[in-house]
Amino acid sequence: MIPKTSVSVVACVLALLCGATTGLAQDVANPRQVYDGAMTPDLEVRTFARSDELFPVRLVEKGNSARPLPMAKTALKNVQFEAGGKKYDLFDYLALNRVAGLLILKNGQVVLEDYELGTGPSTHWPSYSMAKSASSTLIGAALQDGFIASLDDPVTKYVPVLKGSGYEGVSVRNVIQMASGVKWDETYTDPKSDRRAMLEIQLQQKPGSILAFMASLPKAGAPGTIWNYNTGETFVVGAVIEGATRKPLAQYLSEKIWKPWGMEADAKWQLESPNGAGFAGGGLAATLRDFGRIGLLVLADGVIDGKRLVPPGWFDEAGSGKEVGGKHVDYGYLWWPVPKGDPAHGGAFEAVGIFGQHMYINRKENLVVVVLSARPKPTDSTVVDDDAFFGAVVKALH
Repeated sequence: MIPKTSVSVVACVLALLCGATTGLAQDVANPRQVYDGAMTPDLEVRTFARSDELFPVRLVEKGNSARPLPMAKTALKNVQFEAGGKKYDLFDYLALNRVAGLLILKNGQVVLEDYELGTGPSTHWPSYSMAKSASSTLIGAALQDGFIASLDDPVTKYVPVLKGSGYEGVSVRNVIQMASGVKWDETYTDPKSDRRAMLEIQLQQKPGSILAFMASLPKAGAPGTIWNYNTGETFVVGAVIEGATRKPLAQYLSEKIWKPWGMEADAKWQLESPNGAGFAGGGLAATLRDFGRIGLLVLADGVIDGKRLVPPGWFDEAGSGKEVGGKHVDYGYLWWPVPKGDPAHGGAFEAVGIFGQHMYINRKENLVVVVLSARPKPTDSTVVDDDAFFGAVVKALH
């Protein structure tokens, strides 16, 4: 039985679309404002903290008990580092990057937990594209469960509606690498881009409309020959998961991770339409601590109470760069390897979302850093380099 979505979302979206777009005297921004980056600072924070009001959502149910996050005996009080030829510290990072929540876990213990901009432990913040990495993990779970026979299966095996489209002959592996060869423009702030076209389709809230749009896209090259960041492609990933498991994304996430791993709060995952398909490429709203617990699950290699969630070596493979069309790409299976440079990172990788969302995972150092932010624009508005900050944290806690 499919759980019910949140009530009165359609009315809320219609009200948002009919409202003013100046960003003044609004409760929350409308979705077009969000992708334009046309929000005052206060409006942005209100909107992100109430992101489940922008689109229909489905509940990701928690279990009966929460996995403890014990406090470390010694807290991390500050770090100093250089980035782009300038000197910064922890307080610069929080202020200049408009950080709303920062959680640092070393050896499973909290060395720093900080809330800013009016947020708190119960605030549900949108993941944006960090949800892609959660979806990647569910692909691994479906593979481990036998719902997906092989990553080299064609996506049309699980999403038959894509037969005869640009996704004909594309494998599950291709789509979790963003290497389908289907043409796509991800520019968030360009109303003429494919990403914005998909946003307009989302606003219509018609079941099946996003897959129909994806099926209409032309090819730019053969599968596995071109890497191109594509949020629409991760909607296809979600359709593969739901088609293979016969379960909604939110339900499968609840059954495989949220309940058995002991998340402390229900989460919410955005849908295409009321009671419709899950939006695997974004829209997962959760608390800072529960995003941290996802990181701890990765450190545990996906083993929950002695039982494997994903195949052995899954995160090694998912978090490492790949060869696409004869070129190395710093992208794994919907995770970003930290580019080589600072040896402190040592094979670290991260989930990344627009407006400054990060889940940094350094398995060698047994370290997780989660950053939730409200930066002014979807991209290119970071002041202090995040990876430089993460490297400084690694060194401070080594």
